[in-house]
Amino acid sequence: MNNNIETSAIITAGGNSSRFGSNKLLEKLENLTVIETTISKFINIVDEIIIPAQDETKNFIINSSIYSDKIKFAQAGTTRQKSVYNGLLRCSNPKIVLIHDGARPFIEEEAIKKIIDLTKKEKAVIAGTMAIDTIKQVQNGRIIKTLDRKTIFQAQTPQSFDFELIKKIHEKYKNEEIFTDDSSMAEKFGIEPVIFETSPNNKKITTKTDLIR
Repeated sequence: MNNNIETSAIITAGGNSSRFGSNKLLEKLENLTVIETTISKFINIVDEIIIPAQDETKNFIINSSIYSDKIKFAQAGTTRQKSVYNGLLRCSNPKIVLIHDGARPFIEEEAIKKIIDLTKKEKAVIAGTMAIDTIKQVQNGRIIKTLDRKTIFQAQTPQSFDFELIKKIHEKYKNEEIFTDDSSMAEKFGIEPVIFETSPNNKKITTKTDLIR
């Protein structure tokens, strides 16, 4: 246990990039790769970074110019949920943990700082952007309802939590593989996370088109 650790960031890097066709985390964005760019946004803000990663990505990071002793690795799980849980087990008992997609490199550093500050008060804070398009609820191929887009947010990361709280939540649901993000787990647990509005540019790279954009 390290009582000097206030904030940890888990940056997930365990996916197989099946929709991308190659390891998207190692694709270049100007001078740095996707994963290096993502790490660079957190490295000077948090006290430690935990990266659940496949061997190829792990070895690349270790040999990268951005590598530092703040970075630790965890075993990549067969699902994102398991990867995050493995990351939580590697954390040095921080007060706050941020969970972020390795393939989401455009998060702004100022947003990370504000999310951390808000988490000190709220215990669960989710980055998100308000929906721009009109949202339709569909059933059996037919529109049954038009939703008020003023109440609809697209979830992003980082998703930030009181460490003990999110660890307890992951422990409770660790055998349930139905959650696509940590906010969903917190909601099932009875927590109502606070939304922090971030830029629509904070997109996750999923396809080669995303990379070009």
